[in-house]
Amino acid sequence: MASRPQRCQPVPVHVRQAADLLERRWQLSIIYAALAGALRFNEFAEAVDGISPRMLSERLRDLQDVGLVERTVLPTSPPTVEYRLTPRGRRLAPIIEAMRAYAEG
Repeated sequence: MASRPQRCQPVPVHVRQAADLLERRWQLSIIYAALAGALRFNEFAEAVDGISPRMLSERLRDLQDVGLVERTVLPTSPPTVEYRLTPRGRRLAPIIEAMRAYAEG
C-alpha cells in the first residue's frame, strides 16, 4: 500500500518575513561580522569581501530599520559611528553558528 503524501502547512508569515530580510545579499555576512566584533563601517567593509560602500551603507540601514543593529554616533572629533547588534540581532547567533558549522562539513 502506497503512503499518501502529507499536506504541508503554509510557511508562517513571521518566518517568511525573517527569511525575506536575511535572504538579501550581504545581510548574513554583515551580521556574522558584527558577531565577530566589527563595530565601525571600515571594519565591516574589510570583513565583508566584495561589498561596495554604498551597498554596505544600505544594508546596515536595513538592519537598523528592523531593529537588528543600532547606530551610535560617538562625540569625538571627527565624530565616530559604531554599529552594534541589538539584543534581537544577537539572537541570530545560533543560526549563524549553525550555518558556519554546516558549511565546514
